[in-house]
Amino acid sequence: MSGVVGIYSAKSNDVSQLIYYGLYALQHRGQVSCGIAVNNNGYIDYYKELGLVHEIFSKDKLERLRGNIGIGHVRYASSNEEQNLINTLPLVAGYKRGALALTLDGTVVNSQSIKDGLEDAGIIFQSSLDGEVVANLIARNHKDNLEEAIIKTLNEIEGSYGLIMMTSDRLIGARDPFGLKPLSIGKLDNDYLLASESCAFDTIGAEFVRDVEPGEIVVINHEGIRTINKNPKKRSLCLFELIYFARPDSLLDGKSIYLSRLEAGRQLARESENYADIVIGAPDSGIVFAIGYAEESKIPYAEGIIKNRYVGRTFIQPSQDLREQGVKIKLNVVKENIKGKRVILVDDSIVRGTTIKRTVDMLKKAGAKEVHVRIASPQVINPCHLGMDTPSKENLIAAKLSTEEIRELIGADSLNYLSIDGLVQSVGGNNGFCKGCFNGEYAIKPFVKKQL
Repeated sequence: MSGVVGIYSAKSNDVSQLIYYGLYALQHRGQVSCGIAVNNNGYIDYYKELGLVHEIFSKDKLERLRGNIGIGHVRYASSNEEQNLINTLPLVAGYKRGALALTLDGTVVNSQSIKDGLEDAGIIFQSSLDGEVVANLIARNHKDNLEEAIIKTLNEIEGSYGLIMMTSDRLIGARDPFGLKPLSIGKLDNDYLLASESCAFDTIGAEFVRDVEPGEIVVINHEGIRTINKNPKKRSLCLFELIYFARPDSLLDGKSIYLSRLEAGRQLARESENYADIVIGAPDSGIVFAIGYAEESKIPYAEGIIKNRYVGRTFIQPSQDLREQGVKIKLNVVKENIKGKRVILVDDSIVRGTTIKRTVDMLKKAGAKEVHVRIASPQVINPCHLGMDTPSKENLIAAKLSTEEIRELIGADSLNYLSIDGLVQSVGGNNGFCKGCFNGEYAIKPFVKKQL
């Protein structure tokens, strides 16, 4: 999971300032590293580092990154991936026909196979980034026309991606043919922007124009914006984008994340037994679901848990020890609202079970008479090879235990999940989603290298 931003300006040389605020809005999509690259009169300058956006980019650093085209990236590192500066984006590469900078949110599932072939041909790789594989393919395919090289390259790769590239004279955005990863187009006066989520546009005062369509490649330059290719397949937006990844104030594929989560909370209440004094949400991603649940069940909504907002998401911390420590310092119970009450606790999902177990324990220690857990998504029973950090079934509590066993393990008085049909209905009522982590039906199957 990552967040990407890009901007082309016909007049301003201060695009790094706008990219900074866009990345700040997307900080929830990655908290391990960040970077910005800009085009300065044909020269691509960049800066990237491990850390949060506001920690890395001082005023002086931004002022030194001057240019009219720019891209930015915030990123998390998966549990099996080393955290170092080499594996940070944007990637800046020079080759025979010029230079480009590239940033990518997603996973190229046939990346290793392509990399093996390129290494056999003498190409040397510096990182484990899928983006470096893409950049090398573009350089290899670039004969006379860059845009044709990009089209050919994207036809060679398989996976989920929201991709933004920059050359000395244009900004290019591409979305995978299934639309697994989001990518949006915005406009600020006469300048065009690209971003993972529309909330990035709101932060800098730009207007949301539309989503990049699945399989679409757009090019932005001094003449405006144009589509150079469309190669859509069956639309399969990742359901976890709507459940967890995206900010509530974003729009994805025309859907309001806030309204989708509100309806999912209502549907969860319809599918559950409702016996409690109050409904609370697990901050922050469970709160909107809880509001919808309370509206449908007619049980009062109350603040039950306060989050320390200077602590990052425990789900995307790359090690179990860090996740558990994060839970200990990030949440605190409002005892006055909890003591002696039967509480319905609504959360977005249970992946590993660490956070929800700790939360139930905190509520009971604060005096809750009963704690009934309601989860606004189905059981996560399969690992995801398309962007979610669940590398094996060993990390997924619902892949090993029944609902009753999980209820007992986390210490809840009852436990209910939203059904797959209920979730799909709440976010639009069609099958345009990837549900692989819930039922094994992935938009793209895991890539298996053929044995010689």
